[in-house]
Amino acid sequence: MRSSIEGCREPYRGLAEWLEGIPDDLIEQRRSEAELLFRRIGITFAVYGEARSEERIIPFDVVPRIITGTEWGRMAEGLEQRVKAINAFLADIYSNQEILKAGILPAELIFANPAFRPEMMGRKIRGDVYVPIAGIDIVRVDADTFYVLEDNARTPSGVSYMLEDREVMMLLFPELFSRYNVRPVENYPEELLATLQSIAPENAPREPTIALLTPGPFNSAFYEHSFLADKVGIELVEGHDLVVRDNFVYMRTTQGLQQVDVIYRRVDDDFIDPLTFRPDSALGVAGLMSVYEAGNVSLANAVGTGIADDKAIYSYMPEILKFYLGEEPILKNVPTHRCREPEALSYVLDNLAELVVKEVHGSGGYGMLVGPTADRKTREEFAAKLKEEPENYIAQPTLALSTCPTWVESGLAPRHVDLRPFVLTGTDKVRIVPGGLTRVALREGSLVVNSSQGGGTKDTWVING
Repeated sequence: MRSSIEGCREPYRGLAEWLEGIPDDLIEQRRSEAELLFRRIGITFAVYGEARSEERIIPFDVVPRIITGTEWGRMAEGLEQRVKAINAFLADIYSNQEILKAGILPAELIFANPAFRPEMMGRKIRGDVYVPIAGIDIVRVDADTFYVLEDNARTPSGVSYMLEDREVMMLLFPELFSRYNVRPVENYPEELLATLQSIAPENAPREPTIALLTPGPFNSAFYEHSFLADKVGIELVEGHDLVVRDNFVYMRTTQGLQQVDVIYRRVDDDFIDPLTFRPDSALGVAGLMSVYEAGNVSLANAVGTGIADDKAIYSYMPEILKFYLGEEPILKNVPTHRCREPEALSYVLDNLAELVVKEVHGSGGYGMLVGPTADRKTREEFAAKLKEEPENYIAQPTLALSTCPTWVESGLAPRHVDLRPFVLTGTDKVRIVPGGLTRVALREGSLVVNSSQGGGTKDTWVING
């Protein structure tokens, strides 16, 4: 059992020595205690579309992931560069569209994209910060190489698990922490608050009123919404708690109406204002977009940022970054075949057994084909989808993702992981806490880390060195 950690990189040596000195049943006991703590805290999620979509607890692995300070420094530099480019791209797409005029991107990728919001054209966003909160999914393929797997610029989730994973680890394994100088993530709520304050409208008071807008308790991420509102010290509101009067948005309180300056929204574009988008929405606030257009409220993230999540747009990120910043990307993209292009489609169809194919608008691990693990019938069915709607798919090679030691039923074993660091961009500066949410594919051989597909989480330690 212990041999599975032999040969790990230097940062894991202290962990290996600690594991050698404790019995297996103690680790299993701590794992059970961690699960009990999560149940008491109420950290749950729901999987939509299942016949029995009961609330679940995301599996938590008690063996931390360890990243050196040197590795993190380079990663953080690349994250800041990438999010800067994403904000520049969004500011351009919703104004002069210089990148289209330059022929860097095909116009149809923008105008035919359901995430593109024409209603945002020409609207001024404070400091051109369209994405105050970004979650960038990163995978490691060897000791020195990190790739960006996906950009999350709409409503990135998971930060509550990052914070709670750390709290539980500190409670259950203080002796392991004593072996490492682990950089803190506990200041994320303060950093988030400072970021949200910085993007408040120019006419807002020195201490702007901020609220987190949630779809409500039936949303799969409601725990995170309530958790963050509490930790940040802002109000948690639903659409019916807000009202628009005289081109301002107000929150109903026991003392009467209180003006709201910044809304951290966890409601999708389609539902945020029934007067502008879906008229049947009961989740948003009627007239909110008019207040937004007048510059009397700021939204985090801005409406229309979902276009930067698109996997076809992702494939152009190296060109986007070079166009706006004049720089080569520090963090590489995974090589990507755009199935909308005939030559790429032909290659993908000929090599389905070796590729991972994803919907350009997909998320959560759904709507994808992992060629090496799919049977022939599944690949044939997916080939038919590709031929029918090639523009809806991209394909990537099956990367040999790095693994981390993970505690499973049989003991310690390697499992594939990814990492979602959270990048906070204000009008004053960029803030990145050292770490992020490590997601782990608990099924042996699986490359899918999403919680909805059987994945779990583990604490991420950035250490000095």
